[in-house]
Amino acid sequence: MNGIYVQREPKQLSLMSNGAIFVGKFVDVSAKQYYMNEMLKRFLTRVDSGARPTKYALCTALNACAKTSNWHLGLQFHAQIILNGYEDNVILSSALVDFYSKCNRIEDARRIFNYMKQHDQVSWTSIISGYAQFGCGVEAVFLFKNMLKSDIKPNFFTYVSIITACSRLKEPLELGSAVHSHVLKLGFVKNSFLISSLIDFYSKCGIVDGAALLFDAPMTRDNILYNSMIAGYCQNFYCEDALKLLFQMREEGINPTHFTMSSVLNACGSLSLLRLGRQVHSLVLKKGLVSNLFVLSSLIDMYSKSGSIDDARSVFDQTIERNSVLWTSMISGSAHSGRAKEGLELFDHMVEKGCLPDHICFTAVFTACNHAGLLNKAVEYFDRMRKDYGLVPKLDQYACLVDLHARKGDLTKAIQLIDEMPFDPNCVMLSSLLSCCRTYGAVDLGRKVACRLFQLQPDNAAAYVTMAHIYAEAGLWDEVTNIKKLIKQKGIKKSASWSWVEVDGRVHVFLVGDMLHPKSHDIYVLLEQLNLEIKEAQSIRQEMIFSLQFASVYRIPMDVDC
Repeated sequence: MNGIYVQREPKQLSLMSNGAIFVGKFVDVSAKQYYMNEMLKRFLTRVDSGARPTKYALCTALNACAKTSNWHLGLQFHAQIILNGYEDNVILSSALVDFYSKCNRIEDARRIFNYMKQHDQVSWTSIISGYAQFGCGVEAVFLFKNMLKSDIKPNFFTYVSIITACSRLKEPLELGSAVHSHVLKLGFVKNSFLISSLIDFYSKCGIVDGAALLFDAPMTRDNILYNSMIAGYCQNFYCEDALKLLFQMREEGINPTHFTMSSVLNACGSLSLLRLGRQVHSLVLKKGLVSNLFVLSSLIDMYSKSGSIDDARSVFDQTIERNSVLWTSMISGSAHSGRAKEGLELFDHMVEKGCLPDHICFTAVFTACNHAGLLNKAVEYFDRMRKDYGLVPKLDQYACLVDLHARKGDLTKAIQLIDEMPFDPNCVMLSSLLSCCRTYGAVDLGRKVACRLFQLQPDNAAAYVTMAHIYAEAGLWDEVTNIKKLIKQKGIKKSASWSWVEVDGRVHVFLVGDMLHPKSHDIYVLLEQLNLEIKEAQSIRQEMIFSLQFASVYRIPMDVDC
């Protein structure tokens, strides 16, 4: 075990045997983050006591920190590399690039990469992978081209990273297809990791048929391939195909993983397919995956989106160990199900339990405030987010606050927030503000907002129609005519709204004014009947309210038996 510690003095000989324990235990418990971190801390303690770690030991420790994203421990090992004069070691420098990349410190990773006197395959792949995972597709592609110029050949890990980077480009297909051709030329067609990344790439581009062709190619399928294809179907709302693949997966004797179940449950939730979601829930219980926090989060999300918030709460209440993801799912589900105040109570309870909220959690909180119209609460949480948790508000959080101010009629404050935030407003924010301008008859402000919307989305029919309504309600008929002329000149057409409903296990899709269904006549007759019953119920309710108000004013006793 001389590779672990180098003796400085004979009295430190016992440290070398402790080094052997470190390596043995490191391998045994590498899957358990807690024990891994404990071993790393013990390692640092022994280093601080005077033993000099070898390059191999530091490289192993850095890789462990990268796997667990333990930035604070990794910094200490980086310090040891500098103290021991190992900065110029290519292997250790590559390990540092990988560590900082996986800890989302991409700028630090790039600085180390640029400082290296020479680069190898590992360092190039680590920095490309870091930029790809960080969402910087353009920079990852730039580095990949430089790697090819340096005569260092990429391996299949490099290709996995660059395919991921391509999927994050604005126009991904051309370059992604070229990389695919390169992969075929090099004979990597049997590598499941590479094929999986290509399936993911084509799925994100909306080319599901292309992804399916790759999946159907003659090769041994494993969990990785099945999970990628199921996720691809789910991303593109091919929920039934995803479920068929899940059943096929089981028939072939391949056990679904927590990732498989999460993908399918997310698809069921997106399409509000409660019946299918319950079936998947049964399979989750059968496979013993109910303790996985990601699966539990997907279950809560599925039940919430499918209109069964009580089932979502039941799953949440039965979970003993809760992390911020679970709390956020339940808060978000409550907000979207008309139980906004319950969602805010959950947030307060979460904080009391010592679970720190993140940006996603605060977005769920602001959504709850938005649905309930709780402007003061939203402002309070906005301040707490910055002061108590040191979180810089993102566009989503600003959007909720802007919408709340606008819907309360404080359009001036809404505009002030837009001007103060460090982002350009997106179409969703501006569309919401334009609708509020119509509600409060703010013609001048509406005109300014509409101009910005027209620049961002020149073909967005909704913005033109809303602006026409604002002019019409203000009696500005010449302006209405101008808007109509503009719509005609640009050839803008409003896309038909559509929705779906699940009946007896089948999903029925329908458009506004749709007459294609074989039972269209019966459907419209029933809708008309329901409409009449709703109007009648509203009329009865108004009469009851009037009677109660009349009775309270004139103190007329009401007959409780009537």
